[in-house]
Amino acid sequence: MNDQYRNNMHKYGRIFMVMGIIVMFLAPILIWIITGVAPNWAQMIAGVVALSIIYLPGGLIEMMTYSPLLGTSATYLAFVTGNLINLKVPCVMNATEICKTEINTPENEVVSTISVAFSSITTVLILSLGVILLIPLKPVLQSELLAPAFSWVISALFGALGYKYFKGNWKMIIAPMIIVILLSIFIPTFVNGQVIIIILIAAIITLIVSKILFNKEMI
Repeated sequence: MNDQYRNNMHKYGRIFMVMGIIVMFLAPILIWIITGVAPNWAQMIAGVVALSIIYLPGGLIEMMTYSPLLGTSATYLAFVTGNLINLKVPCVMNATEICKTEINTPENEVVSTISVAFSSITTVLILSLGVILLIPLKPVLQSELLAPAFSWVISALFGALGYKYFKGNWKMIIAPMIIVILLSIFIPTFVNGQVIIIILIAAIITLIVSKILFNKEMI
């Protein structure tokens, strides 16, 4: 993959990131202009500072953790559209495996970009249908039969995806799994508040363990 391609992707990615931020701010600005109700600046600044303290570290960690997997163009697209952990990254990993491409190659750059783009389009279509059918399907969705299933959607998704990768690399996942389970048991507040921190810890431990096992020719 040549440097010209990466430079172009970074240039256009930054432009569209700025455009995306502007679009996000348009709704509250238009409400302000139309209604004439200005925000409480002191409370807004305090809220922005508080949210930055909570979410900025997680955002930086997500960028460092997932960018190598997604590739240049898919990284910008994924961060603009969101849902990296529970949608974009699993789609990219699944597409990479199906197409048998390797990370950080031109072929995988194409595959990851297409998978992120189509997952975003699919999300928009499904959400649109959900909004349209929300009222008609409300009695069904709130039924006692289906209610417990919604609590296990994420667990079922990652359980199925995880097993596929774990079964071929079981030696590498023992140490990070033990650490994550212990953190979940003994520090539940920390885990629930900053899940992305746990992902970073697990990623670092996995890299260290993988390096050790590789040096010992165990993998």
